[in-house]
Formats: sequence, C-alpha cells, structure tokens
Amino acid sequence: QVQLVESGGGLAQPGGSLRLSCVASGRVFSIRVMGWYRQAPGKQRELVAQITSGGSTMYADSVKGRFTISRENAKNTVYLQMNSLKPEDTAVYYCKATGLPSLEVWGQGTLVTVSS
Repeated sequence: QVQLVESGGGLAQPGGSLRLSCVASGRVFSIRVMGWYRQAPGKQRELVAQITSGGSTMYADSVKGRFTISRENAKNTVYLQMNSLKPEDTAVYYCKATGLPSLEVWGQGTLVTVSS
C-alpha cells in the first residue's frame, strides 16, 4: 500500500508564496499519477494540478501560470509551488496518488489560508 503525508500549509498574504510537499511511502512503485486537490468549506473538492509518471502536467485554469507541480523521485515527494496567492486559494489542500492495478490514496490534507 501507499501512505501520503502532506506539509507546508500555513498563512500567506495575497501575492505571497507557499510550497506544499507530499511524501509517499510504501509501494511507491505503483504510483502513476500524483495530484493536488483543494476544498474550501462548503465547496466541492476540485483538482488543482496533477503530474504523471511520465512527467506530463495539468493545471486548473484558476491556478495556471501561478502554481507549479513537480516531483523529486529520489525523495518520493511531489511539490506544489504556489505563487501570486489570492484569497480564493484558501482551502485544505490534499494530495492524491493513483495507479495500477487498484491504487487510490489520499493524504491527510494541509490548510492554506491567504489573508491580509
């Protein structure tokens, strides 16, 4: 199995930056896609960014040009670099690992608050 541990959340001012980390352990060789999701209170969880085992990336329109997803395979870690933060980015951010044959694992979430 796979376990995910997130870190890096906190308080940032509008226009500021944060970097989230998600460390995977266990059967990490099974992972094919890592994604970052976020969920604000009372709202649906939404996909923010994802990266495949081949290095392809995808971003939600709302964060395109501001956020960057990356990975460091030697550390079994995926990052989300968040720049030019907006109050609308405030949410609990979750990482998710998917793979074959039947892998779907979520991290515990880390809170990001963007406020003056």
